Amino acid sequence: MNTQIAGWDIGGAHVKLALLDGSGHVRTVAQQACPLWKGVDFLHSTLADLAGQFDLQDCQHAVTMTGELVDCFTSREQGVNAIVQAVCEQFNAEQVLVFAGSRGFLPAAQIQPADCMEIASANWLASLLMVEKRLPNVLFVDIGSTTSDILLVENHQLKVQGFTDYQRLVSGELVYTGIVRTAVMAIAQEAEFNGQQMGLMAEYFATMADVYRLTGDLNEAHDQSDTADGAEKSISASARRLSRLTGYEFSESDHALWLAFAEQLKTKQIQKISLACVRQLQRAETRSAIKLVGAGVGRFLVRDIARDLGVDYLDFTELLPATDKTQAIDAADCAPAAAVAYLAGGFG
Repeated sequence: MNTQIAGWDIGGAHVKLALLDGSGHVRTVAQQACPLWKGVDFLHSTLADLAGQFDLQDCQHAVTMTGELVDCFTSREQGVNAIVQAVCEQFNAEQVLVFAGSRGFLPAAQIQPADCMEIASANWLASLLMVEKRLPNVLFVDIGSTTSDILLVENHQLKVQGFTDYQRLVSGELVYTGIVRTAVMAIAQEAEFNGQQMGLMAEYFATMADVYRLTGDLNEAHDQSDTADGAEKSISASARRLSRLTGYEFSESDHALWLAFAEQLKTKQIQKISLACVRQLQRAETRSAIKLVGAGVGRFLVRDIARDLGVDYLDFTELLPATDKTQAIDAADCAPAAAVAYLAGGFG
């Protein structure tokens, strides 16, 4: 296939794009903030903006999504249809394929109401289908800005227990925690601060992006969401937001205090995700052979978890042929977008 393939992962907060050439090499990857919950017009403008940045009109387009869940849609069916329509209005509808989970790809023009539940929030499955063909025994962990997917493969076979969001929340394969948009109050209701164990204020004062700005883990290119108070994203402003959770009066001179608090909150999030990983690993019959494959903008946590669990770590980018690792955004940051492009192009 000589046609370029544009893989799209359309979420409720970001749109991610992976552009492959005809040989299956990633030409470019992009992520752009898109507050879809405010209305579908934001998706139209984001698609137009990305189309303006890259030469996409002659591409084959492969689409997966999670954005059908946002507030502006009253049902998944309405959301799926609106997202597909937006893509088809920006590009040639005849060149748009939509990922429908285990059914593969459906031409956009042929999607029926009965297809929508299989299309909805299936982006994780695209990534996993790509991984399971390349590695026999894997725990695939994709930590994004908002959610984490924790998925088991054994002997090149999917060992997932749930396929819908509801089923995956029950099975623990979907953990609603991420490194940017998650409220700190969802991670910790109490913590040790200033030498004492204490309760924290259950208010939307700070997000985990504030934590990771202080710890130095957050790549600026991944830091695309608004702050809790709408103020700047500096270290000082992040520390001030974290301070509000404690009721302790903020002072710039107390930086070491706020950094220690941030490190503890980081540890609490790692523990939450690590417990979910252990839950899936306990189901494995071949645990000694399993590697942790990390994807998503928060995969730096997967490296730490793999080390703590004594499991080998492999980065998602290592599964792709000679991808450019110098870009601020890479293919592992946008794994489902890269995966749908690869699958649609028949590369794996």
